Amino acid sequence: MRNNCVIYFSFVSKICRVQHKGEIIERAVRQSAIPINTIAKKLGKSRRWMYHVFANYNTPIDTILKIGKVIHYDFSEDIKEISKLNIINTDTQHTAEYWKDKYLQLLEKYNTLLESNKE
Repeated sequence: MRNNCVIYFSFVSKICRVQHKGEIIERAVRQSAIPINTIAKKLGKSRRWMYHVFANYNTPIDTILKIGKVIHYDFSEDIKEISKLNIINTDTQHTAEYWKDKYLQLLEKYNTLLESNKE
């Protein structure tokens, strides 16, 4: 019986560690002092939809980013998934730029070889 309680409490403590994204969004929106109606209109949504977002534990990242853009707030410090996403995007952009430069260098070498073979 005692072991079951430990398992139950460890399970509950894991649930409590999950970020409630809606609460984080609501806090940022209220601090921005921009009326909820205004934010909803800029997003093409209703005021009721905004309250649904506030109540939602697992609001989609794209929605969070759109709201952040409207209220001029960076959620990457508050929501772990966004900060991870920014790291991945930065790494991908760096890699893409590296390979683009590499391709251009090889293309220049190839063109130089073609020019030298013509002579």
